Amino acid sequence: MNAEDIAGIREEALREAAEITDIAALEAFRIKYAGRKGVLQDLMQNLKTADPADRPVLGKVINEVKRDLLALLDERKKAFESAAQAQVAAFDITLPGQWPRPGSRHPISQIIERVVDIFHSLGFTVAEGPDIETVYHNFDALNTPPHHPSRDPQDTFYLDNGDLLRCHTSPVQVRYMEAHEPPVRIVVPGRCYRRDTPDATHSANFHQIEGLYVDRKVSLADLKGDLSHFARELMGPDVKVRFRPHFFPFTEPSVEVDFTCHVCGGKGCRVCKQSGWIEIAGAGMVDPNVFKAVGYDRHQVVGYAFGMGIERIAMILYGIHDIRHLYENDVRFLQQF
Repeated sequence: MNAEDIAGIREEALREAAEITDIAALEAFRIKYAGRKGVLQDLMQNLKTADPADRPVLGKVINEVKRDLLALLDERKKAFESAAQAQVAAFDITLPGQWPRPGSRHPISQIIERVVDIFHSLGFTVAEGPDIETVYHNFDALNTPPHHPSRDPQDTFYLDNGDLLRCHTSPVQVRYMEAHEPPVRIVVPGRCYRRDTPDATHSANFHQIEGLYVDRKVSLADLKGDLSHFARELMGPDVKVRFRPHFFPFTEPSVEVDFTCHVCGGKGCRVCKQSGWIEIAGAGMVDPNVFKAVGYDRHQVVGYAFGMGIERIAMILYGIHDIRHLYENDVRFLQQF
């Protein structure tokens, strides 16, 4: 060891110190050079092996390097602390805090969960199926005649290969019955697609939830009882339910299901167009031709089916006047739910 070696170490230390950008790097530098096992301590230990005549000079040089590095460490530490204090001082602690807003379930998802929970308490399970369907599952197996207007390309989204975007979730009922023997008790939530012109109450992409109950002894009374229970659970114990004769290709007899208006309680208002009733669902007893299509013995089993629009329920429960609000992703609107 000689004076030139010590000078080289000093230059290397000064170069490293110039590259330090934060307090953590500064502490690592201090340990490397001024720590108990650092470079300066090694120099003092190696001084014992130097020529006795050179020791006073080398010791003086080592002490000068140590003094310079310690002064540099102190200077850089004060600079970093001053910068940190200035940053803290720039923050106004009297300002109100900005609390993060937690996310929430979309109103459509909330309604689906509520409906599924209600029917789950009645013994129903959830079934799902593809959004892209065959004409057979979407129309033929559901007893829809060839001339029915819903088959028209003006009403249905057809694909180039002849398949289509499902118009309702009823095809899932067909697929489920093809794969399972009775008894069957399912609800089917999902997206549907129709060529509707978007306005305040219509959308080309919407959600439905349908139900199917098939067994040896199922009657229209079971349908009325289950939907009445659903209405009370969803809209309160005072709601009343009305069943009106209707027609659907896949049910016979068929009914439209109305609930008393949640706004006026059945007295008549603008929401229910002064009728006191809100149309909620279509339902009926499964047509025997549907059982024949899925391979069930139509003489041995009977069943009921129903379907309702999720967006319609959301609009009724939450007082939403325009269905498009549900899809515009306006946080100011969605955060209300």
